[in-house]
Amino acid sequence: MQALVFGLLYLISGRTVRSQEATGSRFVCNAIPPGAEPGCGYGPTGNRIQSSSPVEDELRGTILQLRETILQQKETIVSQQGTIKELNSKLARCEAAADEVGKTRGQGSRRKEYGKNTMGDLPRDPSETIDQLGKTMQSLKGRLENLEQSLRLPSSSNVSAGGVSALTPLPPELRDLLRQRLGALETQLLRKVAELEEEKSQLYNETAAHRQRTESALNSLMERITELEKSNNAFKSPEDFKVSLPLRTNYLYGRIKKSLPEMYAFTVCMWLKSSASPGIGTPFSYGVPGQANEIVLIEWGNNPIELLVNDKVAQLPLAVSDGRWHHICITWTTRDGFWEAYQDGERLGTGDNLAPWHPIKPGGVIILGQEQDIVGGRFDATQAFVGELSQFNMWDRVLRPVDIVGLANCSAYMPGNVVPWIDANVEVFGGASKAALEICEDRAFDS
Repeated sequence: MQALVFGLLYLISGRTVRSQEATGSRFVCNAIPPGAEPGCGYGPTGNRIQSSSPVEDELRGTILQLRETILQQKETIVSQQGTIKELNSKLARCEAAADEVGKTRGQGSRRKEYGKNTMGDLPRDPSETIDQLGKTMQSLKGRLENLEQSLRLPSSSNVSAGGVSALTPLPPELRDLLRQRLGALETQLLRKVAELEEEKSQLYNETAAHRQRTESALNSLMERITELEKSNNAFKSPEDFKVSLPLRTNYLYGRIKKSLPEMYAFTVCMWLKSSASPGIGTPFSYGVPGQANEIVLIEWGNNPIELLVNDKVAQLPLAVSDGRWHHICITWTTRDGFWEAYQDGERLGTGDNLAPWHPIKPGGVIILGQEQDIVGGRFDATQAFVGELSQFNMWDRVLRPVDIVGLANCSAYMPGNVVPWIDANVEVFGGASKAALEICEDRAFDS
């Protein structure tokens, strides 16, 4: 049985082999190298089968050469399009920069920052802007010339059949477009440069004119200040002025620049005018370290006028709050603390035991119009003097009654030997003012 089966299998296999040999055809599969044409025959060894004619091979090479040339020209066109876009972008940014400069000139002043559409590398000075635009134009021209020159160079590929170099000339349309773009760009840049040059010249002229106007205004101001300084010191005489303290505040006051020496007697005289109520306030005060009330003349509230020496008090029989000019003099001596009070040349009161045997301390501060709680400061508005003061003089001795009468009736002028009333010796603060005054004429008119 087994012998019969093996015999049948042998018979079938033999017939199959003979039937394939009878047909005379075979299918052979070979690998094709990359880039080869599918129709090209290759032998079992991988060598090309020379089944085509030389003419076909030459045509096939020419076709491949043309394909490479087309691809190169396509890449060149793409690169040139990118260059054109870059040139257009540069041109737009230059125009935006020029517009921004124009806006700055129209506003009368240069802006510190450029807008969002301006070139970020533009300088802020017009001359630097012109130089930068010129450099940009030269750079763009050079790049375009290099690009056009590179496009005229021969291609590295040769036609194998004819042996003639295959050139890749720039297409006429693209060449004309580049020339037009280059010409338009150069024209616009030159126009912008010319406009910037003109604006630079105008800005220079405007700056020069503005500088001239500023210098003229400064010169006028300096002349006016000089005139005011002269007029401030141009009273008919250095003592013909008054100090006005129009409000009851703690910041209006005058200050005597000179201080006092140590004194064992004094006379203080002044003209004053006030209608303040209640009380005229403090015409003057002298404070020293450790004693703010070394010498004070004050009328506070409904109290009479008081003289303080070393913070000791004496009431004076004076009445000066009628709104008219009055001349008052106060004398004091350390011997027994004797004092005298004069109003308009008449002695109205005397007394003693006012800080007897106390010497007036030196190196303090004399304030007009305020009472001092500390030396030179801490004023109280309720104690401020309201009115006008003039001819504040101080001596380190007791004046004779005849001298005081002469001062009161304007028949004599005798400045203080310790504190004279002169313009250079008095300074005012807080809104207090100095004004010209001829006290005797004003008093006569007031009467």
